[in-house]
Amino acid sequence: MIGGRKNITLISILVFVIAGSFLVQQCTPKDKNENHPGSENAFTGDNACQSCHKTEYNHWLSSDHFKAIQPANDSTMPAGFNNQTFTADGITSRFFKKDGKYFINTQGEDGANHDYQVKYTFGYYPLQQYLVEFPNGKMQVTRQSWDSKNKKWFHQYAGQKIPSHDWLHWTGNAQNWNTMCARCHSTNLQKNYDFASDSYHTMHSVLTVSCESCHGPGKKHIEYINSSEYKDGEKTTDSFLLLTRNADQITQINTCAPCHMRAGEISNNFIHSNELMDNYIPEIPSTDFYYADGQMRDEDYTYVSFLQSKMYRQGVKCSNCHNAHSEKNVFTGNQLCLQCHAKKYDDFSHTFHAVNTEASLCKSCHMPGTVYMGNDLRHDHALRVPRPDLSVLYGTPNACNKCHSNKPASWAAEAVKKWYGPKRAYHFSEDLIPASKENAATEGHVLRLMSDTATPAIIKATALYYLKNITTQSSLEILLKGLQDNDAQVRYRALRSLSNFSADAWLNAVLPLLSDKVRAVRIATADLMITLPAAQIPSAYQNSFAAAKNELQNYVLYQTDFASGSLLAGDYYLKQNDYVTAEQYYVRALKKDSAMNEARLNLSVVYNLSGKNNEALKVLQQALKTDPRNDRIYYNLALLYNEMNDKASAEESLKKAIAIHTQNPRVYYNYGLLLQQKGKINEAIVQMQKAIQLSPGDAELNYALCWLYVQGNQLEKARKAGLKLKQLNTNNPEYEKLIQQLGL
Repeated sequence: MIGGRKNITLISILVFVIAGSFLVQQCTPKDKNENHPGSENAFTGDNACQSCHKTEYNHWLSSDHFKAIQPANDSTMPAGFNNQTFTADGITSRFFKKDGKYFINTQGEDGANHDYQVKYTFGYYPLQQYLVEFPNGKMQVTRQSWDSKNKKWFHQYAGQKIPSHDWLHWTGNAQNWNTMCARCHSTNLQKNYDFASDSYHTMHSVLTVSCESCHGPGKKHIEYINSSEYKDGEKTTDSFLLLTRNADQITQINTCAPCHMRAGEISNNFIHSNELMDNYIPEIPSTDFYYADGQMRDEDYTYVSFLQSKMYRQGVKCSNCHNAHSEKNVFTGNQLCLQCHAKKYDDFSHTFHAVNTEASLCKSCHMPGTVYMGNDLRHDHALRVPRPDLSVLYGTPNACNKCHSNKPASWAAEAVKKWYGPKRAYHFSEDLIPASKENAATEGHVLRLMSDTATPAIIKATALYYLKNITTQSSLEILLKGLQDNDAQVRYRALRSLSNFSADAWLNAVLPLLSDKVRAVRIATADLMITLPAAQIPSAYQNSFAAAKNELQNYVLYQTDFASGSLLAGDYYLKQNDYVTAEQYYVRALKKDSAMNEARLNLSVVYNLSGKNNEALKVLQQALKTDPRNDRIYYNLALLYNEMNDKASAEESLKKAIAIHTQNPRVYYNYGLLLQQKGKINEAIVQMQKAIQLSPGDAELNYALCWLYVQGNQLEKARKAGLKLKQLNTNNPEYEKLIQQLGL
């Protein structure tokens, strides 16, 4: 920070804390699971359902849900285990049967081949995977998968040579069944992870996805159906089930969503409510995992895409298209869409493709598909109109060029214009895409999205996410208004994006959210406030803060069997200056993923704040070996070298960050300060200008530039910079003093 006009120094080493959710599910000893077998409304198993629901039960037996996980035996294993071999990506594997058991001979975590017994099949179609049991209750998913469509072996990460010690290796944390997969493939799964021993005691009520996965525990329902009250006609709403035949849209979607969305689970203590974010934190369609217009990019599943659609807005629910028990579509071809849409949309006059061809199917244009996991085609459920004109402007994909890949987007845009006229109906992506650039124009696009009542809530949440690094007064006002939104996802993202603003700017508006009706919002509120001195929290909110903080801690500790979860826990304790505990979690994160430089960066902060700068330097140097083109490592090295009074190494590290085109304005800012200290004012001005190009609304950068102009006797430029600083309205006494000296 700039402390005065003459003493401009490098800022101290920074903490890079990851906010948001992780795709993991873990447990904490503080939570009590109300649905565990033995409680009043226990799980009874699928056999108890079939006598009354024979048709639904038989449909379920044919579904992928039934085959989500099964014991490895002669009826579940493919023909590929007949001593076949498969070589790919430098690994040769052999699949065989011995003494009635199934084995894969493949590369282990030590780099050598071993025989591994397959305990369970995992999934069924279009691919089947396999589970191998390891010590400490861990189950790992093999890389070798069976292509059920083409009857052959394949690697999901085709072309990638994954080292045996890598996080992505099939024996590593990324392929751990207990963490990554189990909850959605079994009924009433209890992971039961113990951090101290890094072990699991995972349990379930039914091995696979059964009736009670969706309808909830059945004991009370069965007792009620067999009771005299029921036989005498005394009806109880929902018959003690969580999901019933005529469930409303939100209830049904929220039942399906947990296993059909990219999200993090909050706690082992499940809250029965109609609010998804009491138990999960869904990912938003930001450029972290989606294309800039909200289309699927990574393995994003369907929930968040569907929330963007007009179908969702019109009340459509999963069972309008899918048989919930067999998982088959309720109609084939375009008849599925013609349930609601006029027949004209199935005519050549609309599709401009030959009738009864793949190209004339509604899904080909409105639900383009992407192949995941090597051979699994999944369709984007945003159900949007193709916009090749946006592809021309921004490079986003479109359905037309999915098929016509040999043609440019401009060709497709001209075809659409010819068929449907020159004007396109407005779509939120026209503002969402430029908002994602996080530049000077972002605020205007976010404001339009937030002001439009037709903007889906999930898109509003994403828009607020893009304000996280734009710390202007107008961004602050938008975020504070977002705190009052009816949608929990919007409130949650507004809170997350406030983390870079001064607490004085948001504290009064945030305090009531400590008692928000939604758990994820309470957690985000506590996380935002956790670094505040106790005296800054009004006494009237002390109890609600303590309760929300306890929920935050449960959430954080619930995820620690995953590498990124341990990183999150380290960040949590670092924020509270508990360096010993923070170090423990960062070290565990690196044990699970040795390439996780986020953990190294923050571990170096722990050592720095503990007065162990030599250890901090070693950690950063190791990080540089892992990722020599990471500008953040060079930046942290520069800050550390400066603190160790090694100015030459600090300058060299900043130069290296700049050489690899860092987009961190603080790199240019600090390099400018170093140049200023060496008396190179004009060169310092150039670096400060680069910093401001990346963050125009940063008052500290504008103040530094203004003062450099003063030092360089460029008073006219200083006044222009001072006017801009004045417009930022920071109420900083030091800034106002300079503005007054310039006669402004």
